[in-house]
Order: sequence, then C-alpha cells, then structure tokens
Amino acid sequence: MPRLMLTDELWSKLKAILLEDRVYNKLEHRQTLEGILYRLRVGCPWRDLPECFGLWNTIYRRFLLWSRKGILMRLFKTLAKNS
Repeated sequence: MPRLMLTDELWSKLKAILLEDRVYNKLEHRQTLEGILYRLRVGCPWRDLPECFGLWNTIYRRFLLWSRKGILMRLFKTLAKNS
C-alpha cells in the first residue's frame, strides 16, 4: 500500500475547507485526496492509481471538478503552509 501523506490533524483542516466549498462530508474524500496527491507525486497515469484509493475514474472526475471550482488550489495552499 502506498505511503499516505495526510495526518488526522491536517485532514481536519482540509475537511473544513471542503465543507466551506459545499463538498459533502464523505469518508471517501480523504482517500480521493490521497489518490490525487499520490498521482501528482509519482506522475503515474490516472488508470494506474492503486486500488486502495478508490476507482481511478472517480478520483479523476473529482480532480477535474475540484480544480475547476478552485477547491484544489485552496487545499494545496493549506498543505503548503503546513509543510
């Protein structure tokens, strides 16, 4: 299983941003964000994401949606502040 990046403390901050942007509080959103971060870190094709993150197509669609809405930029800025 790939190494995960989000601690519980950091995830609680990111979850608050998602809730502000009217993204529902679903358990799979943490794994989705982990999948996005994994894909950006290793540079693999979307279809080659490990199954532990969920369906690659779901992660890709959320990546597109969150990118278009500016949600990912807010999440990445929060990650940058905390690293």
